[in-house]
This record gives sequence, structure tokens and C-alpha cells, in this order.
Amino acid sequence: MRDTPHLGIGIGWRPEIADAVEALPGVDWVEAVAENLCADHLPDSLVRLRERGVTVVPHGVSLGLGGADRPDARRLADLAERAGALGSPLVTEHIAFVRAGGPRTASPALEAGHLLPVPRTKDALRVLCENIRIAQDALPVPLAVENIAALVAWPGEEMSEGQFLAELVERTGVRLLIDVANLHTNQVNRGEDPAKALDELPVEAIAYVHVAGGIERDGVWHDTHAHPVTRPVLDILADLRSRTTPPGVLLERDDDFPPAAELAEELTTIRETVRLTGAGTGTGRGAGTSRGTGGPATGVPAEPGPADEAAPGGGPADGAGRTDARPADSAGPGKAPVGSATPGGPGGDASVPPQLPTGESESRDIDAARQRLALREAGLLSALVAGAPVPEGFDGARLRVQSRALAAKRAGVVGKVAPELPEIVGDGFRAAFLAYAADRPMRDGYRRDALDFAEHLLFEGRPEDPVARRRLTLWWEERAGARPPRRGTRLVRRARAALIGR
Repeated sequence: MRDTPHLGIGIGWRPEIADAVEALPGVDWVEAVAENLCADHLPDSLVRLRERGVTVVPHGVSLGLGGADRPDARRLADLAERAGALGSPLVTEHIAFVRAGGPRTASPALEAGHLLPVPRTKDALRVLCENIRIAQDALPVPLAVENIAALVAWPGEEMSEGQFLAELVERTGVRLLIDVANLHTNQVNRGEDPAKALDELPVEAIAYVHVAGGIERDGVWHDTHAHPVTRPVLDILADLRSRTTPPGVLLERDDDFPPAAELAEELTTIRETVRLTGAGTGTGRGAGTSRGTGGPATGVPAEPGPADEAAPGGGPADGAGRTDARPADSAGPGKAPVGSATPGGPGGDASVPPQLPTGESESRDIDAARQRLALREAGLLSALVAGAPVPEGFDGARLRVQSRALAAKRAGVVGKVAPELPEIVGDGFRAAFLAYAADRPMRDGYRRDALDFAEHLLFEGRPEDPVARRRLTLWWEERAGARPPRRGTRLVRRARAALIGR
């Protein structure tokens, strides 16, 4: 694994706080949501930060690397393009699935609009490893993947979070983005010990760390990114820091943005937590190490030296886009050592039936794993967004909490990407959207969701006020490019959808 670049203390760049981020003292780098950027028309604020020498890292949210299907080539190309436009030393994504269903399960394709956990099983790990290798090969710079927060736990999991991450790194050489707020969330919601996770994961693989706020309601921790960072999250950051010096630590804030002074205060608290906690006093797998740019265990991140600089292009020396965990001539899982006899072949036991070539056998195995994972993920997502029965082994009450949270998030994001809709619909926007979303899963992102919601309202003859209804019609026509379908067309569409969904 190549050395990870030193990043320092950073903050998530968002358009709503762009001016504040530029003015904040001591910001070494920023992270921007990749899907919100256009490579050939970067926001002026990010351009100015780049000109000042501030590193910008694109953070993807839509690849769905934990999904059953292979990563979408177009999404990968877009992420690679944004990394190139920003001159980024790495890109990041999530260990999560965001869509399910479709041809592999002979069911409607569903979008979650949210990061959902993958089961910590051998099947899911095999699929995730292959998906990450595909992404690594397509990206011009190293990839780091983030652990996520979850309200629900999969039944029959075979590994702890730390074991799952350690095996993932061992098999792919991928870097880790460790979110300490997510470790805290999983502690409250799922009873998982963050110290145990830190004990088990390879801390030397950490590219950087996320810190964020949340809130507890009715015994459930909501990772909102809209509240101040709490002491338990800072304590986990201190525990991690006692084991290693992370190359970077970043404050995330996505909503209810406070005044710049409060953001500066939170950054100061994070900086002091990192500075005052000495590395090398922990007991985990990476305890006492100072891999990458961390430097000696002095409690203060060292400045990067010449050996810490990324290679041209940011990738491994072999240009393959990843670091293989084993020598090229060694035997991997299911492979015989080079030169060994093959059963049924020359020098082998003729009584043993000939085996499939290793590549073909592995391909069949991974396809079977993808099929099994596809069915499980489609079942969970159908229960969350389409009103399907709760899959066996899941906590039904917890799934209902997650389902309501997903619907509320849809309403909030649609209101942001299409701010005209709440204005036109008025005070009843949220209730109307939640009623609409109850049996209508998102099908192609939030902008499409906004159009579908507007079309639904118009079909139902709403808003009742004719002036508002005319405004909504004009809004829809400007974005959809056609007249809203008549009642007969909509009835045919509904009947067709019902038949497909059976």
C-alpha cells in the first residue's frame, strides 16, 4: 500500500457555507460531494481554494459499491473526471448499497436515496472486493472507502465490522475512510463496541477520518450531520488517535449550518483532540505505528516528507489502480501453485473429473454470490421503500423507523433540489410528499423524484388553487419538456406497473 498523502484538518465544503469555509482559519483541505460538481464548471469557491493550495477531495455517494451489480461505468467515469479536474490525490466512496432490484431479481429497480449497510457475510465481501477492484482500475487516483452508520442489522452476519474491514483491505489494498461518528451511531443503535472495531481494523490503511454530529431520539441515534459533534464521538476520535496518526481529519456538516464562529470552534476542538492525544498507546492491530505521513508518535501530525508524496497520477507504481495484497506469482484463493499437477490433466489423477479453468470457476462463484446478495438487498429495500413485508430475521420496528427516516429524507432533499415546489404547494408540501412516497419508490434520483411528485399532484388536480396549479404546470413543463399525461395515460401506466411488480 502506497503512503497516503498528509491532509491535516479539513471541513466538508458545501455551497451553503462556501464563503465561511474560505474564511475559516487553519483549514488545510476540503471534501466536496462529487455528484454535486460539474468537472467543466467547478464552483468559483472551490477554484479559489485550489488556487490557494487547499486540497479538494471528491466524496462520492452514488456508486453503490456494496450492491450486487458491478459499478456503473458512467458513474465511475464521472468520478474520475472530477478527481482530475480538482487535481485530487484520492477519491472516496462508501461501503454501502444504494439501489437494488432490476433484471437480476426480476423485480422493479429501486433507489434508496440513502446509504444502506451491506451484510457482513462472505458473499457480500466477495462482491464488494470485486466491485472495489473494478473501481480502482477505473480511477486515476487511489480510492478510500467509508464505513457507514445504520439503524438496522442484517441477520446471520459472519464477521464484525472490524474483521470485515480488515479482510477487505487485505484482499484489495483499498484505503479506509473511518467515520468515528458512524462508529458511535452503530454503538447506540446496534450495540457494537467502537473500541473493538478499532482493535480489529488495520489502522495503517486509514486515509482520513470523518467527524460529525447527530442526535438521539427515542433510543435511536440519528447521524444527522446537522448537529454539533458530541463528546462520545470525540472520545472515539481520541481512541483512534491513540493508536495511529491519521493523515487527515475532517468535520462534516450537511444541514442547519451554524455561524462561521461555531464551525471554527468545532474545528479547534477536533484539532486539539488530535494534538493532545498521543499516538502509539493503544492496543489495536495498528497500535504504535506511524505509517504513511503520520510521522513519529508525538501527538502532532508531522509534515509530509519527500517519501510521502504521491506518485505521478496518484496510482500504484504498477499502474493497475490498486495494490495487490500478495505477490503476483503466489497462489490465491482457489488457485493451485504454479507448476502443480492438475487433476485429470498431465501428471494428475485421471479418476478425478476435470475442473473448470480457475477463471471460469471463480466467475461462476462470484456471479452466484451476486445473485444471492441481489435477492437479499432487494428484499430489504422493498420493505423500506415499497411497503413489502419485512424480510425474515429483521427487526420490524427498527425497519419502520428506517423507512420513515428515508421518506423524510426524500421530502427534505426534493425540497432542496426543487425549492420551487414547497413554495408553490405551500404548507402542505411535506404531508403531500410523504403521502405520495408511501407507495411510490424513487426511481432515478431526487430530480426525477421531484418531477414525478409534481406530475402526481397535477394528475390529482392539485393544488386546489388554480393559480398555484398553473404555476406547477409551467414548472413541470419547463423541466419535463412535455405536457403532463392525461388521466387515461396515467391509468395505463399504473396498471402496467402493478403487473410488473407482481
